[in-house]
Amino acid sequence: MDLADGSILDSNKALTTHSNLVEGIEKVVAGLKQEYLKDIKLVSVSTTLSTNSTLEGKGHPAGLILAGYTVNGDIPAHETISIDGGHDSKGNEVSCLDLKSVEQFVNNTRGRLFSYAVSSYFSVRNPEHELSVKKTIEQLTDKPVVCGHELSLSLGAYERAVTAVLNARLIPITTQFIRAVLSVMEARNIKAPMMVMKCDGSLARIEEALEKPVESIFSGPAASLVGAAHISGLKTCVAVDVGGTSTDIALIEDGVPEISENGAIVGNWKTMVRAVRIRTSAMGGDSHVWVQKKLHIGPNRVIPLCLAASDYPILEDKLRKAERISDRIMDDIFQLTSFFVRSGNAGEDDDIHALNYSIEFELENYERKIFDVIGYEPVSVSDISEAVGKHPLQFVKALRSLVQKRCIFHIGFTPTDALHVLGEYDTWNSTVSWLGAKLLGSYLGLDPESFSREIKRNFAKNIALDLLAFFAKDFKREDLEKLLTNSRFTKFKINIPVVMIGAPVKAYVPELREFIDADIRIPKFHEVGNAAGALAGNIVKRSEILIRPIGFGTEQYHVFSEVERKVADNYLEAVDYGTKLMEKLIFDHMDGYGLQKDQVRFDLERKDFTPGFGAQKETRLMGLGIGNPLKLEQ
Repeated sequence: MDLADGSILDSNKALTTHSNLVEGIEKVVAGLKQEYLKDIKLVSVSTTLSTNSTLEGKGHPAGLILAGYTVNGDIPAHETISIDGGHDSKGNEVSCLDLKSVEQFVNNTRGRLFSYAVSSYFSVRNPEHELSVKKTIEQLTDKPVVCGHELSLSLGAYERAVTAVLNARLIPITTQFIRAVLSVMEARNIKAPMMVMKCDGSLARIEEALEKPVESIFSGPAASLVGAAHISGLKTCVAVDVGGTSTDIALIEDGVPEISENGAIVGNWKTMVRAVRIRTSAMGGDSHVWVQKKLHIGPNRVIPLCLAASDYPILEDKLRKAERISDRIMDDIFQLTSFFVRSGNAGEDDDIHALNYSIEFELENYERKIFDVIGYEPVSVSDISEAVGKHPLQFVKALRSLVQKRCIFHIGFTPTDALHVLGEYDTWNSTVSWLGAKLLGSYLGLDPESFSREIKRNFAKNIALDLLAFFAKDFKREDLEKLLTNSRFTKFKINIPVVMIGAPVKAYVPELREFIDADIRIPKFHEVGNAAGALAGNIVKRSEILIRPIGFGTEQYHVFSEVERKVADNYLEAVDYGTKLMEKLIFDHMDGYGLQKDQVRFDLERKDFTPGFGAQKETRLMGLGIGNPLKLEQ
């Protein structure tokens, strides 16, 4: 991207290499015009690594120190201790902090934990105890320490503790990812600062991202939203990002992404992370298409037949020889178009073989018997049945478990294959897609083309339904579906442009227009809209300051902020101090990015309220600062 005007100079796209991140990053950079690399001024990334790691429970072991309270719900910490300490709602100390217990806990656990999280009761009113615990831990070990008040100033001790622990668990994973990007930059002699997209659609310096990786939990969809607005030239639009695993929908208004009223929810964990409001459905280009008396799409992701055949030409022969089975016993695993292959490739280095060995060692007996007959060439369910001498229904459970554990990959028919059959997408092997559509379509009495058109229409209908559900969020999805499909003389109208990004989106526009009335746009560079968003994102600083009376009998007020608890002699003094502090917090943050006051949009919202009859007035100040890296060149 040209930072002077935000135009895209060149782009490239490559498949993710999950087993070796550096390989995929290197491949995608190598495909760019190399003459531009010597002039790079900024590198920025978005990633779903934090989301996936949290969903899969793959974060590194972290310990949690609770000061002044205990929690009743589940906590994603490996070891937890509750100590004396904490404050009340006015920021006054409730009990003395027990640092000796902290020392004992760290000395007993530092050999098996990667990081620590600290959460003190009412730390948002006074962070002194969290900071004291952090200082004690840092004197005993060099492992990362995360404080709850550093991540959120909202009330909710349990959610703040969860957020702190998740952050602590993600630090080693994020560090590994960023090191992978930096290693490719160094190899290509790219000397430029690096930024990371946060899940509220803003950018953060690499140092901040390493300290708060939990804030990148939804950075992928956030970058897609910002990218859709940038490449379409729109300040207000709804973005639809059709990816491999899911379809994500989000809204940007006047250049600012709509933020969820509640914190980001990842899996079973409700966090206090400020995130873009996203509507996600588990339907993407790689969603598994399967039949069982009717057509099903998803929710699981598989490797498309057309893509797999590029690496495994044997698939074409296997599909031609496939024998019909009873649809009574078919499910999402037992399909004529389902094939399975070990994760990793034969001939890879010893680390990969060691990984496969450890995976095999941890398998249950019923899983290991099936794993043993699956190698580095795809095998069908019938192949496995013949090898183990069992009916497929006897080992479907094992196959499902092995796929979930990522010991093996599932290859199958997908919407991407359907587009290959219809000639609307031709990146890989269309022949195997046609053979797959022929096999599955025969169960529904459809030829390959009709079967593929039905998939395409269902996919577009799902996008339309997700758009409807995004805007009509108080209605049940099943009621919206009835409205969408059963109303012959009505059509849902969207009054702002719908910008679609992702490699295959052009193909779905005609069908999508059957269901909704909207200005649907497919901008240039829609295939790399996510990457464009990672560069075009704003630097955003949000802050809140609460002004509350100390109590009856005094005119003094507390000023609670992210940096301190200040006592003011009266209300006017408190408001004046809070307003000046807010401006300082915003512009100091922007100054760290090299942005001057005239390059920053600063908004200050004030809300006054009186809690009850005879009570003194309270005030909440909400500050928003917005700057853009593109302005650094101006």
